[in-house]
Parts: sequence; structure tokens; C-alpha cells
Amino acid sequence: MKPSQPAHAPPSDAAARQKIAPVICYPTERLPRPDLAPYLAARNGWTRISETLVPARDAACFDVPAGHFFRITSVDGPQVGDLNLWAAADLDERFFSGKTRALHGTHLSAGDSMWSCLPYLRRMALITEDSLDWYGFDGFGGSVHDVIGTRCDPYTHALLSDGGQYHHCCHSNLTRALARARGMDLPQAEMRVHDVLNVFMCTGFTRDTGQYFMKASPVRPGDFLEFFAEIDLLGALSACPGGDCSAKHSSDEAACHPLLVEVFRPLAPPKGWRGAGPNGYDRSHGLAR
Repeated sequence: MKPSQPAHAPPSDAAARQKIAPVICYPTERLPRPDLAPYLAARNGWTRISETLVPARDAACFDVPAGHFFRITSVDGPQVGDLNLWAAADLDERFFSGKTRALHGTHLSAGDSMWSCLPYLRRMALITEDSLDWYGFDGFGGSVHDVIGTRCDPYTHALLSDGGQYHHCCHSNLTRALARARGMDLPQAEMRVHDVLNVFMCTGFTRDTGQYFMKASPVRPGDFLEFFAEIDLLGALSACPGGDCSAKHSSDEAACHPLLVEVFRPLAPPKGWRGAGPNGYDRSHGLAR
């Protein structure tokens, strides 16, 4: 957080330095924007092959084969969720929220992808439809489906609440869900849990201090975020103990609701779809020894 009263006086050219125009760190002109039409058309006649109801203040895992869709839906009331994704065959390959943020911005919507971590860095899933895309950015700079928050966790809770113990943070929920799904012990599973896509969460940064904020999510029952799996996926979703995150998270006081995850098999893959291949970087030139 920047100090409200700097310890150092500005130089004579301070104003000129501050007026220098920004440059986008990762220009994406050469990153093709997916044409969503074939994906939306592929939903015609699809078959639902599984559904998972994630209980309030808990998490659950689900499997999505490559070439299938999955949809996260608000069912009983306003609720946000924390999403983790792994390559089903190799849990070392997992969602990379930081690089996804660098490529697509702080908040995701239809047409954006979820990218995997290094050294894989390939599309794991494509967002195909977002019923909250109307929200855009509000007057506070807030928007939905962020990749800036990490996930609520018991360690930060203990730090900020003078040692308070809370066991239903999203980090804890995701850890237990992964341990159940893959027969891992909890310490082993915990090291696989990673930064999330905050589904339905409304967040931003304060303009004066640059602090991460949350506000009541605009999500209502029936709203959904839909994805297309580019590779075989293992997903985990936590129904955040903050409910709609209008006041605080890591709480047994907030009104919380379940979330529904459905997986659909299309009659045929989207026209032109080939799946996500390996990253094109040749590691032998600089990283392999």
C-alpha cells in the first residue's frame, strides 16, 4: 500500500514522469480471439453426463473430458465460488491465474481462456458464455469473475484475526475436496491447491490505496458461467463461506448457498476444434540442462 504521506519530496519533473503513457505488458494481438460461434453451435443436442451440487461452505471435485462443456450455476441464492483446474492426467499442470490475468485482464468473461502454469502454458478451458457479462465495470471499478484474489485461507484469517481459527475457508475446502477425489493425504493435497478464478465474485482495486476490495455480487439464481474443456480436466469448486461477499469472507455468519456444476457432452466437437497442444517454446535452448 502506498503511503498517504510520502517520506520523500517529489523531484522537479515529477508531473512529467507521472504523465508518461502506459504500455501493455503482454500485447495479445497475435493471440487469436476465439470465434465462439462454433462452440455455441456445438451445444445443440448436447447431453448432460454429470452434475455436482457443491454444498454451501464446502467444495467438490468434478471431471471434464476434453471437448466437453461444464457450467457453474447459482441455484438457491447469491453465492460466489472459487475454482481450481488441473490437467486430469498430471496435477503438476494447473491453472495459472497470474498469467491469465496478464493476458486477459483482471476479470474474465466469454471469449477469455484459462491458461495452465509453466512450463505447459496452454489453454485449459475457454469461457463460452457468461450470463453476467452485462455488468461490465461499475463506478467503483468493480467487475465479476476475477483473477486477482488468491482464495480465502485459514493462515491469512489467523494473521488478521489475532490467531482466530476457521476451517471452512476456500483453501481448506479445496484441499479436502482434492484429497477425497484423488486419495491424497491433506498435506499432499494442500500443495496442489492454487490461486483461483473467483466465479461470480465482484471485486476491484480502490483508487486511492490500490487495495483489493469485494462487494455484493450481482449473481442471482439462474446465472451461470460456462466453459469448454480444451484438455482432460479435474476441477474443484468451493462455495465461499462469504456467500455473496457483501461483508466478509471466512465467516459462519454470511448467508451461503450451494452451487451447481454440470458437465455436457456435445454431439460433435465444435467445428475446427483440435484441442490444446503443447506450448511452442523449445526448452532445450535455455532451460534444459
